[in-house]
Amino acid sequence: MPLIIDIGNTRTKLAWFAGGTLREQWSRERWGVTDLEEWRQKYDYQRVILAAVGALPEGVEAQLQTRTTYLRLDHRTPLPIQNAYRSPETLGVDRLAAVVGAAEQFPGENCLVIDAGTCITYDFVDAAAIYHGGGISPGMSMRLRAMQHFTARLPLVEAEAAPIWIGVDTQSSLRSGAQWGMIFEIEGFIRRYTDRFGKINVLLTGGDANFLANHLKTKIFTNSNLVLLGLNKILDHNVQLPG
Repeated sequence: MPLIIDIGNTRTKLAWFAGGTLREQWSRERWGVTDLEEWRQKYDYQRVILAAVGALPEGVEAQLQTRTTYLRLDHRTPLPIQNAYRSPETLGVDRLAAVVGAAEQFPGENCLVIDAGTCITYDFVDAAAIYHGGGISPGMSMRLRAMQHFTARLPLVEAEAAPIWIGVDTQSSLRSGAQWGMIFEIEGFIRRYTDRFGKINVLLTGGDANFLANHLKTKIFTNSNLVLLGLNKILDHNVQLPG
């Protein structure tokens, strides 16, 4: 089974696929070369793809390079889609993998991927498998922290699963502006893409996906493993084992 490694800003997701199907996955804050050796003995993986937004643990890449057929995703990696982004070297590899995952899940259809994490990213791939680009805006926690950080008197509040729409005090007003503002922003982006491209599939992923799925009116597909699916597809596109 190939090993898929997605290194984010705070956590790393590791997954194993068999026959294109996700079989097992873990999420870790800390891991290293010792873990790689244990996983190698358990899963006997030969192919590895790694996408890194955050820092790699020491020694990991060297071990992968010497012991596996290893692919590190960057802007030069051949893709199963066409990348029309004007500055591909600045494009986050997680965004790239997510749209590949969307195109794999809905081949021949327009897809808008919304990744609601530290930031909210919007990425559009059309029915011809051409990635156009998208947008980046602050995520939920960033919005709440920014209002406290850049003002003299506003407090830091935690997000709620069901914030009220009209704030009745400062705390609920902050949640309304940050959380409902994010919901209305996303609905607005979906309408704009639909007006421009017609029928689209909206795929939602990221840490705040479940909260948004409970509040968005638009029909969406929630998939927390979209980046992992895309990475597995990119690995298959580049590295095939003999036989």
